[in-house]
Amino acid sequence: MDFEATRAWLIQHLDAEIKDKRVMAAMARVPRERFVSPEQQKLAYDDRPLPIGLDQTISQPFIVALMTEALELTGEEKVLEVGTGSGYQAAILAELARYVVTTERLPALAESAKRTLDSLGYTNIGVHVAEETLGWPKEAPYDAIVVTAGAPKVPTDLLFQLAINGRMVIPVGSRYIQELYKITRRRKKNVVKNLGGCRFVSLIGRDAWEE
Repeated sequence: MDFEATRAWLIQHLDAEIKDKRVMAAMARVPRERFVSPEQQKLAYDDRPLPIGLDQTISQPFIVALMTEALELTGEEKVLEVGTGSGYQAAILAELARYVVTTERLPALAESAKRTLDSLGYTNIGVHVAEETLGWPKEAPYDAIVVTAGAPKVPTDLLFQLAINGRMVIPVGSRYIQELYKITRRRKKNVVKNLGGCRFVSLIGRDAWEE
């Protein structure tokens, strides 16, 4: 299968809605087919989520692009991703930021994502198995945080790991449907913007959903 051609088609499809050309260029460089099973590779550039095992998914490319664009990355940031999954979102972030810390609560997925990211040559990504506290406090603060699972509310633990003027993008709502929020942390009152409806797997952990 000609993955380069189908990737180019996807980029063209997304280009009308995603204005940040650096995000589009990053997505054009990252081979999404490497982050799914051989059985799913023929669907790698369909604009939809795909199963990656253990009841988890690789997010829809449009949502990946939208969330990444909202972080407003310039290349100097340290970024936290909560929910490594396949590692695809971490790869996109690594193309656009100085360093990426990503956490995954399922060890098998963390190990698989790390193997894929290592095989693609990424040296600016740290993959960790999640601990009790959401995120990775030991390397905070972060200039940007992206959460790739739906939360019942904005977790305080994550807000405290976000630098002043940092941006966090997180799905908030029920276990079945959420709204995608961009939160800019300020010293006095945070700025919240609704980016629209979405659907993610549940964020599991303290200050989120119970397993």
